[in-house]
Amino acid sequence: MGGSSESEDFLKDYWIPDYVLGLAGPVAENGSHLPACPVIVFINSKSGGQLGGDLLASCRSLLNKNQVFDLGERAPDEVLQHLYLTLERLKHDGDALAGEIQRRLRIIVAGGDGTANWLLGVVSDLRLPQPPPIATVPLGTGNNLPFSFGWGKKNQATNKQSAMSFLNQVKTAKKMKLDGWRIIMRMKTPEQGSYDPIAPGEKISSLHAFKRVPDADKLNMDGFHTFQGRFWNYFTIGMDAQVSYAFHSKRELHPEKYKKQLVNQSTYLKLGCTQGWFCASIFHPSSQNIAKLAKVRILRRNGLWEYLHIPQSIRSIVCLNLPSFSGGLNPWGTPDPKKSRERDLTPPFVDDGLIEIVGFRDAWHGLILLAPKGHGTRLAQTSRVQFEVRKGARDHTYMRIDGEPWKQPLPVDHDIVIVDISHCGQVKMLATHLSHCESASDPSSPITYPDEDDHEKQQI
Repeated sequence: MGGSSESEDFLKDYWIPDYVLGLAGPVAENGSHLPACPVIVFINSKSGGQLGGDLLASCRSLLNKNQVFDLGERAPDEVLQHLYLTLERLKHDGDALAGEIQRRLRIIVAGGDGTANWLLGVVSDLRLPQPPPIATVPLGTGNNLPFSFGWGKKNQATNKQSAMSFLNQVKTAKKMKLDGWRIIMRMKTPEQGSYDPIAPGEKISSLHAFKRVPDADKLNMDGFHTFQGRFWNYFTIGMDAQVSYAFHSKRELHPEKYKKQLVNQSTYLKLGCTQGWFCASIFHPSSQNIAKLAKVRILRRNGLWEYLHIPQSIRSIVCLNLPSFSGGLNPWGTPDPKKSRERDLTPPFVDDGLIEIVGFRDAWHGLILLAPKGHGTRLAQTSRVQFEVRKGARDHTYMRIDGEPWKQPLPVDHDIVIVDISHCGQVKMLATHLSHCESASDPSSPITYPDEDDHEKQQI
């Protein structure tokens, strides 16, 4: 076992033997130590500059190196399928340790919000028996998902002591459910060319979060191109996604310059200026405002569809599932009880099957989130929303899912692009006592709100 002798007893609580991982190794005997919190660790070694690689080395030195995976080398679905097939086989053969490890197993994923989105989607799709809860290590630019569940917004320190401290938090963390949201986009097949999403760096279809569905998929319709993705935190369309796309494009060209979180955040802020997010009336034609670009309709509680009134000044819409956006800010805020009753709004729970829709005029509007009770323009709360997107003055728009932005080509004629967002199951998350999330199924769920000083520290 890695680590110093005085820490070996502590680390035994997280250790998984090789034979349980499907590798050659001694089989446990009766009386063998039962780990209290066995973990599988996935790390994006490219996240956080050098931090991902450093954390990978630290975790492999502390744990069985075979239970720590570099996402650049092994896909999580392959790893988890192999692990669960092994666990089921061992349980069938009467191995009590394997059964307890499966029952107590927890997953740790370290990376940016896009990495976390990928891992959560894999766990959801595999439909594992006794799916494990997931802890997220902040190693990105925004770190909205880790921040929501109390794991922090600053990138994680990567030395052994910090890794051991994080493991201890994982052992004592509370389980919470988190809604997942499916996004399906459909448009007529073009006579020539492609409407495939363009990832930063002008790469076609290199997104984890959003892809063209295979030809054999039941979602496909003759004469149409269909794409689908999933998000756990947010989907955005408009100017904020455009700024995010510009940032990721610059990072793709010069990754060596974007190894520090503070540098990334300051670059993001500068791009907000150069892209026109702060001066939208000058750089951003009004024909690209959301009201000109798309009609938005929601499914009401009575089962009827209703078109939303989108103010003409709104340039970005956020469909939000978690109380964290742009590095920890909460666009929805806390509506007063009277307004909540008048508009039939409920608290923004993360497991209630409802999503909050918020609009922003520009980055100055977004800055009101720094105020203690600041919020965006609350548009609706719903279980399903559709965007009917039309070509405006430009031949494309920008969209973003959980930290992954893309440029979306639009039809050259008057065809409509339908973007449909609906609820699609849940995953189990791990939350610390600093969690900002509130659960509909558990009124005692941990929930804290940043104080005024915390807001002032936000940089994006």
